[in-house]
Amino acid sequence: MNRVIRWVVVAAIGSVAASLVSEASAQSDFPAKPIKIIVGFPAGSVADVTARLLAQKAGPALGQQMIVEARPGASSNIAAELVVRAPKDGYTLLMATVANVINASLYHNLSFSFVSDLAPVFLVGSAPTLLVVNPSLPVRSVQDLIAYAKARPGEVFYASSGNGTASHLAGEMFNLMAGVKLAHIPYKGSSDILNDLIAGRVMVSFTAGSTLLPHIKAGTIRGLASAGLQRTAAAPDLPTIAESGLPGFDAAIWLGLLAPSGTPAPIVDRIAGVLGAALRDPDVKTQFAAQGIDEIGKGPAEFAAYIREQAGKWAKAVEISGAKVD
Repeated sequence: MNRVIRWVVVAAIGSVAASLVSEASAQSDFPAKPIKIIVGFPAGSVADVTARLLAQKAGPALGQQMIVEARPGASSNIAAELVVRAPKDGYTLLMATVANVINASLYHNLSFSFVSDLAPVFLVGSAPTLLVVNPSLPVRSVQDLIAYAKARPGEVFYASSGNGTASHLAGEMFNLMAGVKLAHIPYKGSSDILNDLIAGRVMVSFTAGSTLLPHIKAGTIRGLASAGLQRTAAAPDLPTIAESGLPGFDAAIWLGLLAPSGTPAPIVDRIAGVLGAALRDPDVKTQFAAQGIDEIGKGPAEFAAYIREQAGKWAKAVEISGAKVD
């Protein structure tokens, strides 16, 4: 090997070694600056509230601020793309929800893949979705509703917060698994649904529980079941749809943190560990309960498996519904 070639090889090895040392140093020093949590929904949304509750506890444990930044729009696609394009260093995280995995099938022109371009860090919890009816409807259980709807195909209407939303697809999943045909009426927001549900202009809805619970307690609407796999702490007396005759039914609004794919595993594991400790903190538990958020607490591997399962399930629901947004 002549002297020039030897010098080039030595220089290349030295450059690689220096890069590896620099990367190792960055990982051992993490975090050396504030961490951003990007939320794809407005301030005050369940995703925003969850992110802020965690940031208040996890930030001090990491020794840095965790800053929550709202980037609403396109059902959280804007926020997701921002995180996908961010450096793979653990300083930019996405507070994702079930909407993001639904979007993977609903939008056909996305410039990124939610499943492959983001690395699961920590599955935080879920906000309950409840199956509710107007009290004048002569049903008091999921099985009652199924029998009633089977006798009246296409005549029982359910309200959702819009085409392609989780509440819309929950109804389509119910139709598929129960063998019924509830007719869909899209609304622009949950407050309009609630008003019409109470007034009897619509009879059924799959809607976020936090807005419904006071009305269930007052008797102005009737709760039939929770749409998650586990009963919600916010309404423990309500059975799940899964235990009411439709095994595996799960339309919970889950919340979890992801980083850009390629973020070093030691950094992902460090963030996940701190978030897990925060979730076990009594203050966080109390605040989650007050907001109607059910804890889950799964690390990177379990969260990745959960996302894969969710992606397949919601893709089927989108296909059956025929929902389109682009």
